[in-house]
Amino acid sequence: MAYLLDSDVFIQAKNLHYGLDFCPAFWEWLVARNAAGQVFSIEKVADELAAVADELSVWAARRGANFFLKPDAPLLAALGPVSTWANGAGYDQSGVSVFLQRADYYLVAHALAHGYTVVTHEVAAPSPKKIKIPNACIGVRVKCMTPFEMLRVERATFVLGATR
Repeated sequence: MAYLLDSDVFIQAKNLHYGLDFCPAFWEWLVARNAAGQVFSIEKVADELAAVADELSVWAARRGANFFLKPDAPLLAALGPVSTWANGAGYDQSGVSVFLQRADYYLVAHALAHGYTVVTHEVAAPSPKKIKIPNACIGVRVKCMTPFEMLRVERATFVLGATR
């Protein structure tokens, strides 16, 4: 299974669970799984991460286009069905407009185009005011899971090594 990670996966990992300073194994696992063709994100997520000049933006900048995928023809073709779903799913027009301007739209479309599973901390919500990634995934039949589910499915282990 191949995964596309939402920006909140990186941000919450850095801020909460897997800080770059105390859990480098998580970040090394992402890089290794990327090299194995399993873990990616998209260029628009990299842009969101770059907007905050911190250690995460530095880490992301080092990954480049092999990790943060650039738009391609299949993605562009998938934008239409995702947009059609968003406009017809009963959301307020302002919520649809926000969704169509953000990385979330491209993330779901990229997953649809290439058969990826979307990974996010967001949870589905019935609010007509905001389109959540899991709602969009359900709407266009893209698999979606949390980072913890991904780590369990992939049997990731972060074993304590030598102390510093």
